[in-house]
Amino acid sequence: MVTTIPGSEILTSGLNMISQSLQVPVIIFLVIFAFFAVVTLGSLIAEYTSRKKVSPDLLEKLIYSISRADSVEELMSIIKNAGIYENQKVILVKILRADSLPNKTRETLSRKLIEFEETELGKTIEKTDIITRIGPTLGLMGTLIPMGPGLAALGAGDVNTLANAIIVAFDTTVVGIGAGAVGYFVSKIRRRWYEEDLSNSDALADALLDKLNR
Repeated sequence: MVTTIPGSEILTSGLNMISQSLQVPVIIFLVIFAFFAVVTLGSLIAEYTSRKKVSPDLLEKLIYSISRADSVEELMSIIKNAGIYENQKVILVKILRADSLPNKTRETLSRKLIEFEETELGKTIEKTDIITRIGPTLGLMGTLIPMGPGLAALGAGDVNTLANAIIVAFDTTVVGIGAGAVGYFVSKIRRRWYEEDLSNSDALADALLDKLNR
């Protein structure tokens, strides 16, 4: 006859209590993630409709215009009338207004401005990256947590409790994977957009610095 160790029962009961107490928070977070995924997808569509397409031809034209400008005032006019994003214009205007700084200091300022913009764009992507990684994990937790009591109920002949547990398990799995899939899609698209924008900002900043350093 095998004797059950009391300490083992305490640990098992403690783990079970912790596991079951996580079910409600997991479901709440999954609902929040699902809502945020829908909102994020909507914001991606809105961003796409208002997004400016900076073609290679436009970028080349801007670089040539900057290189051929005869004065700071003309450079300022070129930047303000350029078909680029406002954030890019702000960076270029700040670099242009730093024409009194030494060349090395102005280059450092330019680099830090672009790094700051990269950080701000990265914060936007981080939100959907969290959904991508945490959503399926919460879905798995929501699947496993109710299955313990459900299987125990099956052993006692309570089929209804098992059925309810399976429904909760399937629902949390679908919501978690769905939220993660939306987050991955949004992150993938935005990362490509933002990398292109930062590359354009870097090219325009270099062209402006070359002009100011002459």
